[in-house]
Amino acid sequence: MSYYMREIRMNKKKFYQTFIDSISEGKKSFAILLDPDTFDNANAELFLKNIPPQTTHLFVGGSIVENGETNNTVLSLKKYSSLPIFLFPGDASQVSKEADVILFLSLLSGRNPEYLIGQQVEAISKLKNSSLEIISMGYILIDGGYESEVARVSNTSPMSQENVQAIVDTALAGEYLGAKLIYLEAGSGAKIPVNPIIVKAVKNEISIPLIVGGGIKTEVQKQQAYNAGADMVVMGTAFENN
Repeated sequence: MSYYMREIRMNKKKFYQTFIDSISEGKKSFAILLDPDTFDNANAELFLKNIPPQTTHLFVGGSIVENGETNNTVLSLKKYSSLPIFLFPGDASQVSKEADVILFLSLLSGRNPEYLIGQQVEAISKLKNSSLEIISMGYILIDGGYESEVARVSNTSPMSQENVQAIVDTALAGEYLGAKLIYLEAGSGAKIPVNPIIVKAVKNEISIPLIVGGGIKTEVQKQQAYNAGADMVVMGTAFENN
């Protein structure tokens, strides 16, 4: 059983509070993001045996996922891991009651109402009677040097990495709106990750945890994100490809 899960079961704390406690103790979190549309569920045991020992969370979700595949992936992971499973859904169809947490995200970087509030409303009927812990999150898509699937599906444009102040203001607006987390995302498979300068600028302004992901493929890039202020780093494509 992982240290993270022992902490939750012993102290009977919710996942968000445990994350806050971890940050207050100076610990960094590390999540691996798995896309149900590409993840091989039959290979879950072998995959999990080879993930880094410092992994604290498993994220499950994608921009486009066939109906039911999210649930199948969550179940396959639960067979072989006690790590907390966080849903990172692209739309309401990706809700699985088998997971531990759902990141109830709003795409703050875009202005498409479907992803600001529309999909969230559609998901309510599945969430209100579930045991999922719901954590509101402001999701900010940053230009990673290519047109990401998130941008295509949501019909929104990523924010330029050169416009640091606009990104900072968007993150702070998300906090003021009630988000409990901010996620800076360059997009799965991005050519370039979020610049550490942006990470530091956002971290200096917000008072809620900061997650950074997209385009992080190396240990050096991961440490740069941590050093700039990320409380959690998310990697996905690098592990799915290896």
